[in-house]
Amino acid sequence: MNVVDATDRAEAHEDLEPPSLLTIILDTNPHAWALLGDSLPLSKAVANLLVFINAHLAINYANRVAVIASHAERAAWLYPTPAHARKQETQMNGSVSNSHAQNGEGRGGAVQPPDDANKYRPFAQMEYAFMDNLRKLMDSTTTEAIQSSPSTMLAGALTRALAYISKQTSTVPTTTTNAQFNYSDPSSVAGGNDLNNDPTSNQTTQGLTSRVLIVSVSGDLADKYIEIMNSIFACQRLSIPIDILKLAGDPVFLQQAADTTGGIYMSLSTPQARAGLLQYLMFAYLPDQTARDHLIMPGEDGTCLLCGSHLSMANYGQKPAVVPRKKKGKKKRIADSGVDTPGSGSGTPIPV
Repeated sequence: MNVVDATDRAEAHEDLEPPSLLTIILDTNPHAWALLGDSLPLSKAVANLLVFINAHLAINYANRVAVIASHAERAAWLYPTPAHARKQETQMNGSVSNSHAQNGEGRGGAVQPPDDANKYRPFAQMEYAFMDNLRKLMDSTTTEAIQSSPSTMLAGALTRALAYISKQTSTVPTTTTNAQFNYSDPSSVAGGNDLNNDPTSNQTTQGLTSRVLIVSVSGDLADKYIEIMNSIFACQRLSIPIDILKLAGDPVFLQQAADTTGGIYMSLSTPQARAGLLQYLMFAYLPDQTARDHLIMPGEDGTCLLCGSHLSMANYGQKPAVVPRKKKGKKKRIADSGVDTPGSGSGTPIPV
């Protein structure tokens, strides 16, 4: 009766999938991107990344995203814009004219996109803040900073990502939902499993699921090995997978990071592979942990490029489930047709 008169709407939210937080660490090392200018410029990579982020936000209205730039001399936020940066922008634009204020230039600057009726507002806010912060980061980068630190600050970016994930996880309440109508589970049926008589076993705990995606273009990061490995072990302890998308450079221990945390590692080392960046993002890195339990995720190889040992990278090498064919029975000899078989002891034998 509750379904008919729609009085169960208050409980409908409990059957939804848990929200997912995607934290992207984008390697913005200018020196490394200059080497990829012919096959994949930074502007094209950012455009593909924005489409990927919008797809993540469109899957679930409660999904969240954060983007951190791993730059040459520092790690900086691209989205969301830090509160102190918004405050400084507001103070700087405090004397703008009313016409500019109506366009959002005086209400926080980077976080207020221009009004566009043809674009979904959350997408517009994210894209505007992302591009504005990236432009400011590139404009503030000097030649001396690039020459002094040709690598990237991946360790600092990972530390910021972990701090943000911890803060966001504490703000999302953990709920207990009924899992008896889990249609994505082949072993689950409508009405529950009759073989299970425990009334508490069909309850699942849902909270914010988090993962980290590193888009890397830099080379060797051996000088920050200890700091990066400490962050990797922290992600492993917190069950946060680290996905690696390597566009250039030597993978070194980033492959180990994906294997340790149960993430996905892919290396697009050829111009032909980099041309399909958006396809790799959408098909390999869009599913979250909940969806990955029911999918066979891609893996490039099962051998570590650093030490040569075999890695158990997620479900690498796993074959898809195939329904076995019915075994066809052997054709029986015609015994009831009135023709005697050889050696039967009666009648005329059939010549062989």
